[in-house]
Amino acid sequence: MIEAITSLFSAFGLSASAGLNAYLPLLIVALAARFTDWFKLAPPFDALTSPWAIGVLVILLVIEFFADKAPAVNHLNDAIQTFVRPAAGAILFAASTQTAIDVHPVFMIILGLLVAGTVHTAKSAIVRPAVTATTGGIANTPVSILEDIIAAVVSILAVVLPVVISALIILLTAFVIWWLWRRSNRPARA
Repeated sequence: MIEAITSLFSAFGLSASAGLNAYLPLLIVALAARFTDWFKLAPPFDALTSPWAIGVLVILLVIEFFADKAPAVNHLNDAIQTFVRPAAGAILFAASTQTAIDVHPVFMIILGLLVAGTVHTAKSAIVRPAVTATTGGIANTPVSILEDIIAAVVSILAVVLPVVISALIILLTAFVIWWLWRRSNRPARA
């Protein structure tokens, strides 16, 4: 039972980080499954641990890293990643839960699509346009680097400490709910 809960927390953390950067969490999982006992991948997901898959993920990560830092190119990259990031989230969610939870894989894939797709949509449709509009694009590179750092930290924590990820998600959700509640209960300005 504990393994099922921790794998579910891991799946949510990995698929959420895939919404920020598709290849980084895939690479972290591939490396963790190949070189440690922290993460197990069952077939067909164990194909990620092959040297070829790891090499391709490294190349795609480098391409995505630089494309996401260039003004104007980052918006094209986000458009392309609209399909890639949810797919990566689906793969990560299903791979994380396959050995521990006896639920149909299609359900897990749908959950991964929804989690990664939601994070990606928030990033590409709300956060990035706001950053571009308010800073004239100057802050896009630092924001992109911050997103990569967040994706890496969340992915590593999801592999190493899924319970910490669940606590962070709960705290973040509580903060967002508090912030929205506080904002909606402000007195109207005259």
